[in-house]
Amino acid sequence: MSYIPKSKSDKWETPPEIYKPLNEEFKFNYDPCPIDWNETCEDGLFTEWGTSTFCNPPYSQTKLWIKKASEEAQKNKTVVMLINAITDTIAFHKYIYNKAEIRFVKGRIKFINPLNPHKRTPNVKASMIVIFSSSSSS
Repeated sequence: MSYIPKSKSDKWETPPEIYKPLNEEFKFNYDPCPIDWNETCEDGLFTEWGTSTFCNPPYSQTKLWIKKASEEAQKNKTVVMLINAITDTIAFHKYIYNKAEIRFVKGRIKFINPLNPHKRTPNVKASMIVIFSSSSSS
């Protein structure tokens, strides 16, 4: 078994084969974590999100983004998150479990490195798609 080093960056682009079907289903109108985000952009944690938001958050701060997604869903919005499938965290149990729809992704997603778009790096953890909406929020 080969060793896969932990990423030193939070900038990994969602592959089109993951994003496109979700966008067709939910018709996204906002992304608080765009891959081209820089220091001059607004911080998505402190802005109002769209009515249908896609969020592949920086994994170093996933807990904060999960909380924000839950709060936005309580405003009659839909938020679709792509996050690691870690089910033993406080954030998972407080904001996701029995409160949002969970879709586990089969296999490892090969994320796109924006500095080298032809190189794809498999996630070292399983992934899940979490759908927060007013109909699934408690």
